[in-house]
Amino acid sequence: MSDYEENESKFMRKAKENPFVPVGMAGFFAIVAWRLMKMKNRGDTKMSVHLIHMRVGAQSFVVGAITIGVLYSMYNDYIVKPREEQKALKEK
Repeated sequence: MSDYEENESKFMRKAKENPFVPVGMAGFFAIVAWRLMKMKNRGDTKMSVHLIHMRVGAQSFVVGAITIGVLYSMYNDYIVKPREEQKALKEK
């Protein structure tokens, strides 16, 4: 197996384990692309301020996606699985 195939399968495995990581990555790249296109219409805003706003927006999206992913994981681990285990015990 080549390194490329190994990395691709590793990415797909990680994406299945935590589906919000690819969402965060896509949002990051979308915000960066949008702010780069908007750069030519920035007016009197300094370049450094524009780049800081772009970074903050992209980081906020990624942190939000990770937070939602963690909450989803906690919901599955602490609410859904115990209910399924209780149902399985009641059926026996």
